[in-house]
Amino acid sequence: MVPRSRGYIIDALIKALKRLEYRGYDSAGIAYDGDDQPCIIRNKGKVGALEQAVKAHNIDYDKEFDKHVGIAHTRWATHGIPNEVNSHPQRSGKNNEFSVVHNGICTNYKDIKQFLLNKGYTFESDTDTEVIVMMVRYFYETMKKDDGSDVDFRIIVEKVVHQLEGAFALVFKSSHYPDEIVAARRGSPLLIGVKSSSKITTDQIPILYDNQMTVNISSSSGFRRNESTMNLFAEVDAEVEYYFASDASAVIEYTNRVIFLEDDDVASVSNGALSIHRIHRTGSDPNYRDVATLKIELQQIMKGNFKAFMQKEIFEQPDSVVNTMRGRINFENETGTTRQLLEELTELPVMVELASDFLDRRTPIFRDDVCFFVSQSGETADTLMALKYCKERGALNVGITNTVGSSISRDTHCGVHINAGPEIGVASTKAYTSQFVAIVLFALMMAEDRISMQSRRKEIIRGLKDLPGKIKEILDMDSKIEELAKDLYQKKSLLLMGRGYNYATCLEGALKVKEITYMHSEGILAGELKHGPLALVDNAMPVIMIVMRDKKCQNALQQVVARHGRPVVICCKGDAATAKEAFKAIEIPETIDCLQGILSIIPLQLLAFHIATLRGYDVDFPRNLAKSVTVE
Repeated sequence: MVPRSRGYIIDALIKALKRLEYRGYDSAGIAYDGDDQPCIIRNKGKVGALEQAVKAHNIDYDKEFDKHVGIAHTRWATHGIPNEVNSHPQRSGKNNEFSVVHNGICTNYKDIKQFLLNKGYTFESDTDTEVIVMMVRYFYETMKKDDGSDVDFRIIVEKVVHQLEGAFALVFKSSHYPDEIVAARRGSPLLIGVKSSSKITTDQIPILYDNQMTVNISSSSGFRRNESTMNLFAEVDAEVEYYFASDASAVIEYTNRVIFLEDDDVASVSNGALSIHRIHRTGSDPNYRDVATLKIELQQIMKGNFKAFMQKEIFEQPDSVVNTMRGRINFENETGTTRQLLEELTELPVMVELASDFLDRRTPIFRDDVCFFVSQSGETADTLMALKYCKERGALNVGITNTVGSSISRDTHCGVHINAGPEIGVASTKAYTSQFVAIVLFALMMAEDRISMQSRRKEIIRGLKDLPGKIKEILDMDSKIEELAKDLYQKKSLLLMGRGYNYATCLEGALKVKEITYMHSEGILAGELKHGPLALVDNAMPVIMIVMRDKKCQNALQQVVARHGRPVVICCKGDAATAKEAFKAIEIPETIDCLQGILSIIPLQLLAFHIATLRGYDVDFPRNLAKSVTVE
């Protein structure tokens, strides 16, 4: 292990929490080694408030520890209102004998809580997490070795995990096991960063099962398995630190070597030695975990000169769409999202499903089906449950995600990393357009050998080649869109209308407005205007219409104008006839129909950003929302 001062440890924990602020949360806390017992400091609100609460305590920051364990967490409330006592870390009692941080949800906590209440245990919070740490205490007090000594910390945690239902990533510390930390995951992401003064000499770590001897990765004893020795580090006495986190952005400042834990893994660090365990083994389980090297750089997750991460990510889109296409399409030889384009080029029926509704309906899935799972983080809980459902039924599962090493990238049969780069803002921008491009590329690949589609394919590929330059043109209109936002930011509602390929853009644009401005917004299919939405139109209702040289959309525009509506129109550059009908017009470059949605969404992203800024809201961390939804 590495000698560290208490000040360094606390600073590292708080800094890591700041790296994870983009996920959305309502409280934060840390647990660190005190003089006599572990200390826990928790606070409702932002990490900055926690930082001030820490400063208010009389802490000896200079005290050094040869071995140390600290845990911290930003909580998004699922059980119990946001307050200090419901914040994490949760504890097993006033002496902080056991503490835990928990990402996820325990669905059978009521049954376990009643069991513990019957045993005489009392609870101070309303959380499901306190039940977990109290169960650890119960097993510690009731389980002993034959000689009367304490059972291994890992064994206790394994016993507890076996009782839990739901999704979770858990990290435990205890005053009874001062130099140990134990972690477990099921359904929620968890990784271990490895930082050493010596070079790591292996890229795979074996898994231990109950019937095997302990496998250690140790700074002193190296790496043992079945009495054979394999050193993890080039030097026997190498100093080593382990960083447990739910996201690589929390550890990248310290190391780029990480181990991604899988469902039902239990990892333990004791006296500087890391071991990874599983209770049961199935035939499909690999007997190791890879030590991966992250490509992400620290500066990639910093704001730079922008006001917010979301603004930065909007302006990164000329590069992010290129990164999605890089190496996957040859513009010189012309070889190479939408449901509509997939159906057109493959001539196969395509159904778009929300993962939560898909599971509720128990949708029939068969072995000859292909299922796509689209998730920026690759850790979305309901999407992972849908993936498991389809996997059990023998479908071919394809992942589209922005996160290398995520659960979706590991659990699908094949897929695409969109390579958009880290996306910190909760409201997705560049990941959306890169997902769009990735699905277009898939459709092009599926139509590669269809002679009847070659003309259409070449047209789309030319459109993709011109895409980055056209995105830059729209970004240059930022000041004009900001002026439009000044007309709209005090309104209470906003309607967005389009049809064909642009209907999906209206839905996505309405979502952006809802997410960060808290204004009611609704995406409407322009063809349905007369079937209800037209009743909402008057001179006070803001209406944005996407009209791309489409006669039917132009008819809808005229209907809105006839009802004294004041439509803001997003139209093609040079379309004077459409712009003339509009109250205000945003003229954007024209591209092929199936790619127009990539260009049309960018003015709406910018508009949402500026409205939220004018309203004084936190653009990157909107209330009640999280970047990665790891609970159902």
